[in-house]
Amino acid sequence: MSQNSRRASQSRKTAETDVNLSLDIDGSGKSRIQTGVPFFDHMLTLFSRHSLIDLELVVRGDVEVDYHHTVEDSGIVIGECLREALGDKHGITRYGQAYVPMDESLSRVVIDLSNRPWLEFRAPQDTPDAQNFPFSLVEEFFRALASNLRANIHVEVFYGRDGHHIAESAFKSLARALRAAVTHDPRVKGVPSTKEML
Repeated sequence: MSQNSRRASQSRKTAETDVNLSLDIDGSGKSRIQTGVPFFDHMLTLFSRHSLIDLELVVRGDVEVDYHHTVEDSGIVIGECLREALGDKHGITRYGQAYVPMDESLSRVVIDLSNRPWLEFRAPQDTPDAQNFPFSLVEEFFRALASNLRANIHVEVFYGRDGHHIAESAFKSLARALRAAVTHDPRVKGVPSTKEML
């Protein structure tokens, strides 16, 4: 990766999935997503659009079993690619937060690109599923992303009634918070940490 390029590509093949990903942090939000899970494709497309990260993702997974492996392994590879593309993190803002409403739903995501993985995911106990996509898989994706990006991510779903809207507000919040965190701040010299490394 050149000093001025924040791009990365990875492939990951297991007995359950075959994931191929290319991304560009400094893109314009273009995407080509094919995971075999239409609702997940929709979530990742809007994630790309609102983060301005270009994503090309093709996954062949055991969706005949369920969607879990496809969603989790996509989160693993996206996280690994983002970490690679960020490099030494010189000059980044590091922190980002976003509240995003989607009709009756409201979510907030707060991110610290700290190199210390943690996911705090809070949603009402009775949060409904989207049609054909369990809400538990939204948390599973966020957990895989946080672990492999090595980021501290806090997610809170405040309220909502429609499972599609709730998931969409969470993914859009993630996108906007990440967009803020990866942005270069011209006033930051080196790495934004008193440890002088992230």
